[in-house]
Amino acid sequence: MEDSLVHVYLMPGMAANPSIFKSIKLPGNKFKIHWLEWFVPNKGMSLKAYAIKMCTMVKHPKSVLLGVSFGGMLVQEMALHKNFRKIIIVSSVKSRAELPKKMLFAKYTRVHKLLPTGLVNNVELLAKYAFGETATKRLALYEEYLSVRDKRYIDWAIDQIINFNPKKEVKGLIHIQGEKDPVFPIKNIKKCISVKNGTHTMIIHRAKWFNEQLPTIILE
Repeated sequence: MEDSLVHVYLMPGMAANPSIFKSIKLPGNKFKIHWLEWFVPNKGMSLKAYAIKMCTMVKHPKSVLLGVSFGGMLVQEMALHKNFRKIIIVSSVKSRAELPKKMLFAKYTRVHKLLPTGLVNNVELLAKYAFGETATKRLALYEEYLSVRDKRYIDWAIDQIINFNPKKEVKGLIHIQGEKDPVFPIKNIKKCISVKNGTHTMIIHRAKWFNEQLPTIILE
């Protein structure tokens, strides 16, 4: 039975832990879900080196990788170093051209180096970075989800996002994007499956849509 299952590995977004996927449920007779977690990178670690190490966490051949936001960028890099059945990105981007202008501005001015990432224990600030929205209404929720608060990791993650510029396109990649994503606006996205009223946190707040649609998306 185990051998016939499609293994689906889920990679959360920046600073988030895998509990963002706790409402994602796929039919147990066809799929088995595995959660991936961020680790603090070594000093000077490239996204490539990070992806190669993360690939060792995927224990099943021909698995499906789904990454959210910065996790979506990471799984694209992982796909260059290991064979996967399918790569799915959610609330993310596939190229530098899809990054919003404010992020491209940060790349060339290095203004992101001035961000107060030492305040990573301020959940409201972290929610602004990671989810593109304020945490005042859902502070307890973000306290739970945004648990990766190491300054070295946050600095590294922001730098990798700002400088994201993949050398190769992942063949057959599936991109799912919310129509109301404030972090990576859908107007910049070249080709995707759009989710009506979906925001940057739709993997949490629109879990029902994903539970209904993902089985078909994975198997088609």
